[in-house]
Amino acid sequence: MLILTRRVIFWSLIVLFVIHSFLVFTIGTEEDKGETLLTKDALNGKLVYQKYNCTACHQLYGLGGYMGPDLTNVMSKQGIGELYVRAFLQNGTQRMPNFHLSEEEIIFLVAYLKYVDKTGISPVKKFEINLNGTVTQK
Repeated sequence: MLILTRRVIFWSLIVLFVIHSFLVFTIGTEEDKGETLLTKDALNGKLVYQKYNCTACHQLYGLGGYMGPDLTNVMSKQGIGELYVRAFLQNGTQRMPNFHLSEEEIIFLVAYLKYVDKTGISPVKKFEINLNGTVTQK
């Protein structure tokens, strides 16, 4: 009787282990619907972003230069959208030169910024420049 009980316990544990392993390796592995994948236009936009070294002045996900604004969520900011971004890219400003981008490059950059906007957020950081020249975060 004792041997039978041990066998039942042993095989029960084996079955539970197999079921547990199956669940661990299958739950949460749903197929990506393509929402986080770079489209061809967005990938080309990333290449344009790198070609013109936008990171020298702008940030993505809080990483990059500090001359221009963080572009992580620029497409979803209130009052800013695709037309606003296109106007900046076509004409430039006093602080951002006109790079004379082609219409195709602008389309690619807008697609890339839309992709970046969907994939993360970047909190606005406030800095203070002290009289002694040091910079502290507020």
